[in-house]
Amino acid sequence: MKAFNTQVVILMGPPGAGKGTQAELLSEKLNLSYIETAKLLEAKFWNAKVNESMEGVDGNAYDLLHEKNLWATGILCSPPFVTAVLNEKFRELHKEGKGLLLAGSPRTLYEGEKELPVLEELYGKENIHIILLELSEEQTLYRNSHRRICELMRHPVLYTKETENLTICPLDGSKLLRREGLDDSETIKVRIKEYQERTLPVVSYFEQSGFEVQKVNADQSVADVFSDIFKALNLA
Repeated sequence: MKAFNTQVVILMGPPGAGKGTQAELLSEKLNLSYIETAKLLEAKFWNAKVNESMEGVDGNAYDLLHEKNLWATGILCSPPFVTAVLNEKFRELHKEGKGLLLAGSPRTLYEGEKELPVLEELYGKENIHIILLELSEEQTLYRNSHRRICELMRHPVLYTKETENLTICPLDGSKLLRREGLDDSETIKVRIKEYQERTLPVVSYFEQSGFEVQKVNADQSVADVFSDIFKALNLA
């Protein structure tokens, strides 16, 4: 059995493919530290003040409120800024002796080119595993327009017949909320376009860099998707 603290699992896929749900399950099963880009960015934006900035990997300063506005309208944040946030987290967790699970990152080719070398340096190429969750554009739009998250821990709750009447998160007991703005239909369409034009090329970059990208059908039950991912990883 491989030592999970030396492994990196990267989950790719369109909005609504279930990356967050699967990442929660896999991180618990494999004892990996789950890095969700959206949550890291939310934390950076939460108490952002006027004229507050952060240095990107290109050495330029990025205004946090400007980045927050991009994020809120469905447009991807500036890649050098996002990459700086993530690389900082990678090094922090590696220093603590923890393996990583990434959901939805890298989001752009620029991020992939700047993040992958850091991950290879820290964990080794042989220990990096990439899964692509595939979902149609129609299902992406439907899932996102019905998605809810919990108020306390931001757990995503997939919309199914079993969950459609839930008002309380089954994991922490807080209220279930829609992400106003982010999950409106027009914003979702922007996010789908951003994914197709800016994130999908990252998959080709992984393959050209000698990584095998395992593809999994995301239009299944949570349990079946999880089973297919675990088989594809072959970590046990």
